[in-house]
Amino acid sequence: GILQHPDGTVLKQLQPPPRGPREQEFYNKVYDSDCCDSILLELREYLPKYFGVWSPPTAPNDTYLKLEDVTRKFNKPCIMDVKIGQKSYDPYASAEKIQQQVSKYPLMEEIGFLVLGMRVYHVSSDSYETQNQHYGRSLTKETVKDGISKFFHSGYCLRKDVVAASIQKVEKILEWFEGQTQLNFYASSLLFVYEGSCQATTVRLSDGTLAEKRRVPKGLLSGGDVLEYNNNIHVINSTENGKIEASVSKGLSKFYALHKKSCSKRHHSQLSLKVENSEQDNVWKSSTCITQEHLNGNVLPQLEKVFYHMPAETKESANVEVRMIDFAHVFPSNTKDEGYIYGLKNLITVLQNILDN
Repeated sequence: GILQHPDGTVLKQLQPPPRGPREQEFYNKVYDSDCCDSILLELREYLPKYFGVWSPPTAPNDTYLKLEDVTRKFNKPCIMDVKIGQKSYDPYASAEKIQQQVSKYPLMEEIGFLVLGMRVYHVSSDSYETQNQHYGRSLTKETVKDGISKFFHSGYCLRKDVVAASIQKVEKILEWFEGQTQLNFYASSLLFVYEGSCQATTVRLSDGTLAEKRRVPKGLLSGGDVLEYNNNIHVINSTENGKIEASVSKGLSKFYALHKKSCSKRHHSQLSLKVENSEQDNVWKSSTCITQEHLNGNVLPQLEKVFYHMPAETKESANVEVRMIDFAHVFPSNTKDEGYIYGLKNLITVLQNILDN
């Protein structure tokens, strides 16, 4: 497994030869201080940062790769490991090894990827759900979309902002593969990580109606702006005409400006947006009025819609990481890595279907 170093990096024990030395050689080549190859320099963007090798003082013969902990900046990291490519064995694998790998997941060649595991934080229960590689191998062409969509579900709703951001990250990696003919990757994975902690508590109004108060994960805005961590949805009151008035207070006018365009399109629905500018503190406030008849007495689903159906401009900057990992089977090449490209394209198609549906 992966160990944690006190300095915040992670330690991956070097595998026995030839796999371990091959992975170390790959990292050394990509992160060589004298590297001037534009292809390899760009590749660094899609890998964990590499800090050389490390051995514990008590066991100097044990060697570990010292790598960036991609999950470190997240409060409740949701993690998924997806093996990419049509073959999970390299060109030098024995017939026995090939048969072993193919029998594990016969659909690998047809689908081009395999879910090796996931760990998803559910806001509703304040707990993690974990799936191992047996879960991934149980997925078929018909069930793979629903199987992967579980990774993007918070327990309350589908995190479409995360799906959209993930697609953009994978597309960037695909662009890199389309433009390089130096390396072929086998049995390598993509590591998906996103922030799962949209901490939610339910508050009860005087008339017994339930409403939600939510903390927002950081990093929803582009251009270096960060959405304040304690922005909340507050239910103000239950009016005489059967409406619940909810105020969504934002500390950043930019976030409102991005939101305004999409909200204006909801004119025909039961959702109406009222905006007022407070000159004293220059804070934008929006109040969302939702008719109680339309909610059938339940305000939670509609508040989820207000919060999660954000415009594309904000979705793309959701706090998401997608990194390439596991390089024990990387080989020099003079052709495009068609197997990896095939897997990436199919994975993007599945993610797009999750987003569209």
